[in-house]
Amino acid sequence: MSRNNPHEQVRTRELSRRGLLTATGGLTAALAVGASAGTPAQAAPATFTHPGMLHAYGELNRAKVRVAAGDNPWLSGWNRLTANGHSASTWNPNPQATIIRGGTGENYGILYNDIHAAYQNALRWKIAGTTANGDAAVRILNAWSATLTTVTGNADRFLAAGIYGYQFANAAELMRGYSGFDLARFKTMMLNVFYPLNNQFLTVHNGACITNYWANWDLCNMNSILAIGILCDDAAKYDQAVNYFKTGAGNGSITHAIPFVYESQGLAQYQESGRDQGHTMMGMGQLASFCEMAWSQGEDLYGYDSNRIMKCAQYVAKYNLGQDVPYTTYTWGTGQSCAQQSQTVISSASRGQVRPVWDILYYHYARRRGLSVPYIQAMAESVRPEGGGGDYGTTSGGFDQLGFGTVMYAK
Repeated sequence: MSRNNPHEQVRTRELSRRGLLTATGGLTAALAVGASAGTPAQAAPATFTHPGMLHAYGELNRAKVRVAAGDNPWLSGWNRLTANGHSASTWNPNPQATIIRGGTGENYGILYNDIHAAYQNALRWKIAGTTANGDAAVRILNAWSATLTTVTGNADRFLAAGIYGYQFANAAELMRGYSGFDLARFKTMMLNVFYPLNNQFLTVHNGACITNYWANWDLCNMNSILAIGILCDDAAKYDQAVNYFKTGAGNGSITHAIPFVYESQGLAQYQESGRDQGHTMMGMGQLASFCEMAWSQGEDLYGYDSNRIMKCAQYVAKYNLGQDVPYTTYTWGTGQSCAQQSQTVISSASRGQVRPVWDILYYHYARRRGLSVPYIQAMAESVRPEGGGGDYGTTSGGFDQLGFGTVMYAK
């Protein structure tokens, strides 16, 4: 299977969204360049925008104003948030010195429940200004940064470091500047506990063949490095993540995560489509999160390589709506020896599963960009209003994404 990208030479002549914003200072320019074929590797912003991850000032202010006015769909999304027990200001954290995912002594559920409680309380503070929720978010974040020293387990420790790393950083970003929040200590935890595992995975992939691990393993660690870079104003880490997205050797880079494009149909096949649809939809959430965080810093990865992610999301949505899509045999190397395996058909396992990953994609492509995305739209409408951790079961899959895209992204 070819990994070459025929658009690479074109990219060197493209202007980035950030470059146009710098040159013109306007949102109009950002919208105009959104459909570009991509951009070459470039430096991180000279000054990072804060808050500047999944929720920048514009999204937060819109949610605040619309919820206060009682407008839908924002209000329906807000009601989903406030009904979630994780968003209660009475939530008490249970910090651990060691978190284990995979193998003996697993306790990582404690971590993801507390992270989602911190995030949901932070959203309630940002949208409604309720001090009790702000205090709760800070109480959780401070408790963990004072306690956690190790994330370990079998290979799944890398999933924990990636998923919970970027989620934790997003909760902290929302509470930046809040009285009593020890941001410096939290940054130290992210740099010393999470980043080394993120970096190790992207660098050596647990000693396995470069194609052995599914795209989501790379993507969650890319998300964590990007989020840590933004949280810590660390340009090198930001660039590491974005450059991996564009040209990385593993399955999280865009041409590996989305290996086949069906241009005439406006669709593109995801790397895990032959595995199952639950993990495939998780991938849509991971890709969207990465792009949204970069967008908040002035960089358009949503539109990278002629909207490759949009075509992939359309493909995934169409199939999970019960319709047929094309499928190209996917072959990859496994284990340490790179022994080949192939998937010859798309998997129907978990087809139609509900995950809160669609509104972030719909509102970007359809509303920010004004593009026609009928399958993404239909999936978003079927899931709306989106909830978050605690609304989709108690196991880890229900906490793979932070959710609440309806209240946060509706436009």
